[in-house]
Amino acid sequence: MERLTGLDASFLYLETPSLHMHVSMAAVFDPTTVPGGYSYEKTRDLISSRLVLAPIFRRRLVEVPFRLGHPYWVDDLDFDIDFHLRRAALPAPGGLEELATFVGDVCSRQLDRTKPLWQMYIVEGLAGGRIAMVTKIHHATIDGVSGAELLTQLFDLTSDPGEPEAPAAVERVDRRMPSDFELVTQALAARLTRPYEISRLAWKTGKAVLDVRKVRQSPKTARAALPLTTPRTSLNAAITPHRKVAFASISLDDVKRLKNHLDCTVNDVVLAICAGALRRYLIDGEELPESPLVATVPVSVRPDAAAAMPGSNKVSAMWVNLPTNEADPLERVDIIREGTRGAKEEHNALGADVLIQWTEHATPNVFAAAARAYSRLKLADRHRPIHSLVISNVPGPDFPLYLSGAEMDAGFPLGPIMDGAGLNVTVMSYRGVLNWGMMACTETVPRVREFAAAIPEALEELFAATGLGPTTPVGLASSATADRRAPAVSSSARSAAGRVAASAKRKR
Repeated sequence: MERLTGLDASFLYLETPSLHMHVSMAAVFDPTTVPGGYSYEKTRDLISSRLVLAPIFRRRLVEVPFRLGHPYWVDDLDFDIDFHLRRAALPAPGGLEELATFVGDVCSRQLDRTKPLWQMYIVEGLAGGRIAMVTKIHHATIDGVSGAELLTQLFDLTSDPGEPEAPAAVERVDRRMPSDFELVTQALAARLTRPYEISRLAWKTGKAVLDVRKVRQSPKTARAALPLTTPRTSLNAAITPHRKVAFASISLDDVKRLKNHLDCTVNDVVLAICAGALRRYLIDGEELPESPLVATVPVSVRPDAAAAMPGSNKVSAMWVNLPTNEADPLERVDIIREGTRGAKEEHNALGADVLIQWTEHATPNVFAAAARAYSRLKLADRHRPIHSLVISNVPGPDFPLYLSGAEMDAGFPLGPIMDGAGLNVTVMSYRGVLNWGMMACTETVPRVREFAAAIPEALEELFAATGLGPTTPVGLASSATADRRAPAVSSSARSAAGRVAASAKRKR
């Protein structure tokens, strides 16, 4: 039995019928590398045998009576692999658009809290004979970095996975379920120490706030963005349960060339590309604001703070201005570079674990009731947006991975959207390619695929401004090597990109 940390539990309390707190991934595989040929049964047996390497796949939640404290993880004694691992097929032609539609439908539904909080689909019928693995795991279980690490336990470094162990060999951690009396007693004991812990944390927070103030007042420090300062756009509205997904891929080598030329970081270039694509998206929708957008950028606090912060999630956040109001792409990079530098300095001054420690003292009933009321009353429509969107950048492997012998061509990560910010952009590198996954509210951001199509356009705009030369093609239209690394961009996506670019030029 393991108690959830406050941060892990907060992702449960935040969840409402329209706000789903799961993280997802759509990975595309080439089954021609499978020894003896691909079969769903073979893949199922291997995944089942690998669950012993990651016990979190077999644990479920137990709530404390009356919600007197944070829930606990316990081993699920009735675990059924076939409830979590499912088989599906795409309609013809089985391209990225059909896969994105399938993923959007899967992500539009909450996970069953009476079961371990994950689902996985093996999807067949993709173009070129490919298959896909679509995963959905609750944020209370993992963050972006731990999720990537967790999924790699299912993968191999060669196309020969060996013989899978029998699922029956998996041992249970604890077959005894905790009683209500035990849960209540532990919750009440934890409450006895709360006044002392809150007093210490309040003093620590006050000192951290003073440190942040000194950083902001220093003439040597660039000003970081602040929440509640972003202009309202169509991205910022109360969300519905419906999700729409889009994918994009660009060359990591191109991003690194820009990073070296512009003397910034890879993350700065990613944010600049986002700003350029969002500028095109907003111009096309005739809603470009005169002030910059504000992006929430999750920050991993592994591994330095890990010892002081138990739990599956070890993530904080900083706010960065996205200068979509700036027409010059190089000027946008300069603004973002200075903004991220200031945001990092303020984040370091505040301390990575201050906000996380406050979540330990969140009252479950109050937190959950407030989240439901905020969503039900659509309060996100009644105040200035907290932020415009979330942008995450997760490093991935630069070597091939295999699932039951099938080589992974690309992996598209997807994060949750929030009330008042209906777009999440998550980026993950794999074998020299940056794969972008966009999760959006269907009603709030219906043109998310136009935004995705504008991402390579924004990259090309940066290359044109720097004079570095052409970008590296990614997709089936280029070389066989690039084909191994990422699925093709559909013709409709390319035409959508052309329409966005043409519209943007007309309106500029």
